[in-house]
Amino acid sequence: MIVVVAPPITHRQSKGDGGRHSLVAIAHVRLMIVLLLFAAGVAMVLLRLGALAISTSPASARDAAAALVPLRADLVDRNGAPLARTIDAWSIAVRPAKVIGDKAQLAQQLAAVLPEHDAGYYRRVLESDSTFRYLKRRALPELIGQVNALGEPGIVFAREPERLYPQSTLAAHALGYLDMDGRGMRGMERYLDTRLTDPAERGKPVALSLDVRVQAALESELSQAMARFQAVGAGGVILDVDSGEVIAMTSLPTFNPNKVTGGGTELNTVTQGVYELGSTFKPLTVAAAIQTGVASSMAKRYDATQPLQVGRFRIHDDHAERRWLNIPETLVHSSNIATARIADEMGEERMKALFRQLGFDTPPSIEVEKARPIWPSFWARTTTMTSAYGHGIAVTPLHLATAYATMVNGGIWRPATLVKRKPGTVPKGRRVFSEATSYRMRQLLRLVVLEGTGRKGEAPGFRVGAKTGTAERTSGGGYSKKVNVSTFAAAFPMDHPRYVVIAMLDSPKGTAETFGFTTAAWTAAPVASRVISRTGPLLGVIPDAHADIDTAELRGLLWHAPGETKTAGPE
Repeated sequence: MIVVVAPPITHRQSKGDGGRHSLVAIAHVRLMIVLLLFAAGVAMVLLRLGALAISTSPASARDAAAALVPLRADLVDRNGAPLARTIDAWSIAVRPAKVIGDKAQLAQQLAAVLPEHDAGYYRRVLESDSTFRYLKRRALPELIGQVNALGEPGIVFAREPERLYPQSTLAAHALGYLDMDGRGMRGMERYLDTRLTDPAERGKPVALSLDVRVQAALESELSQAMARFQAVGAGGVILDVDSGEVIAMTSLPTFNPNKVTGGGTELNTVTQGVYELGSTFKPLTVAAAIQTGVASSMAKRYDATQPLQVGRFRIHDDHAERRWLNIPETLVHSSNIATARIADEMGEERMKALFRQLGFDTPPSIEVEKARPIWPSFWARTTTMTSAYGHGIAVTPLHLATAYATMVNGGIWRPATLVKRKPGTVPKGRRVFSEATSYRMRQLLRLVVLEGTGRKGEAPGFRVGAKTGTAERTSGGGYSKKVNVSTFAAAFPMDHPRYVVIAMLDSPKGTAETFGFTTAAWTAAPVASRVISRTGPLLGVIPDAHADIDTAELRGLLWHAPGETKTAGPE
């Protein structure tokens, strides 16, 4: 009989339990390692937070406010009215690779809501290899809604800071504009770019010297005159004679800094347009003659009986008196001949010195874009004579404004500025004319408006002193006999001058109202008259029919033909 004995079951069970205990022990070790690593990570985070807490200063109300500061400081006028500010705006872009709809159909839809481009353009964008393309920046909320309604997930929308010019085209050339990346490209935006983006300063607006009320009046009157006379351009500036602050500056045609097209209208006529400004130079020549002693007496006379022949050049008067003229009559009748004789007596060096003292040999002193004057490369005798009445030397209207301010403010030349000057910060400037010469020129300029070519520039009660200037437009290396630049340079009130006003029309055409004349007396002078009447009270100059500068002494030197009637004159 065979007996089979099986191994004890209890022996196998104990061996299996030992394996399981070994696996549990290993799991416990692994879990402990993970917990230790996690604890080490938490400890490192806590240590880092502690270090930051120790090394960093506590947050303050100022830090909280910094989050609300705009990325670019605002620009305001001298009274605090907004000219440029930064706001949150929308942009519309597309990710071509993520467009899921029909691209041809989407291109048609985009062309309908974004008509800046046609469907072909949008289809090329949608089918391109670009990962991201802007379709529209500076988009209005209404447009965002229309594009969003297309339901295409490949089109994305984002908020981004946007520069807004709430006054639209007003003072566009003075303000300038930004590029798409927010950098100042022209005007005061470019000049002040560092200041406007300084984190420590951008919370404070920068006050410019401009007054939006005065700016609007100047632009309105020049725009109407430009349209009325079909001029190709116009420019104007109003300048504080004592501080050099530009109260208004206009260049036409203008542009909208909210939407710059690059069509060439960004050229600033006032600071970049270089012109021969004609007879507006005559008072400057007379002032220099008085200052240097050449015009020792107002009664001193110069031969204007016939055109002045100098070599092959012939200088004549547009409205010839054909007699000897004294100093007041030279300006009242705007005689080229008499002015040329005065300059000839002064000589080349003294004429050059005058123009250099007035800054006519350098770009105008201003913060925005500017052009260099055209200075004669060779000074012949004729150059000295013709430059005395604004031919042969070309400057900007701003040059003329600062020169007239110098002539009437007591004789001190100061640089112009578009930044509002704080009390006590006005530059000392440089003396060009004496107080006595300045007073005499105020009398003479007032006389030109009362008795001469500037009569249409009078603004009742504002005691305007001024001079007209009509210069032939350069054309094809010569001068056009039919096209001119008409300029009126004025200051008011002449008993206590405060502001200079320059109004200029480029290539105006005559009308029935002006009897076909295109000279400054008929075109630019009335513009200045209306501007002064509108802006004088805004600037604190109250019209007074009883106040004026005394011109009786000079009036006595004027000769009038029997039965003579006053007209606007040739210029």
